[in-house]
Amino acid sequence: MANDCEMNSMKMKKTVLIATALLLASSTAFAGKMAMPADAPVSYEAECASCHMAYPPALLSQQSWKNVMSGLSKHFGTDASLDPKTQTEITNWLVKNATTRQKYSETAPENRITKTSWFIRKHDEVRPDVWKRASIKSPANCSACHTDAAKGNFSENNIKIPAK
Repeated sequence: MANDCEMNSMKMKKTVLIATALLLASSTAFAGKMAMPADAPVSYEAECASCHMAYPPALLSQQSWKNVMSGLSKHFGTDASLDPKTQTEITNWLVKNATTRQKYSETAPENRITKTSWFIRKHDEVRPDVWKRASIKSPANCSACHTDAAKGNFSENNIKIPAK
């Protein structure tokens, strides 16, 4: 009887250990994934990705996307104005697919992903001079270091910081 209890206890501990390891592995993997929704309008890639990476909408809150899209005439120093139909289509899609996760839900200061507290916290070890490297240029150039950023994968396992 004592042997059976010991065996059951060991099986239970092993099961809990395996379950914990799987949970940690999956939460780490999820933390770096921001897949582009399958219903992305063609206009989003055509208009937004013509100047910068087409950011996954889950990187910002609904209010942040509304702010970005309502200020396209002064979009970070560029006139990125769109015709009303295209602007409405992209805005509606971004808002529909905006983050629902608490850590990304703040309204982005200056409407910049790079000014959000979670972005700053995740990149706090990056020295200011690194952002100025010719191959990086700014913190907004995700794909300079995140090799799978275009696929929505920002995992720390896929980072290669350019030397120059």
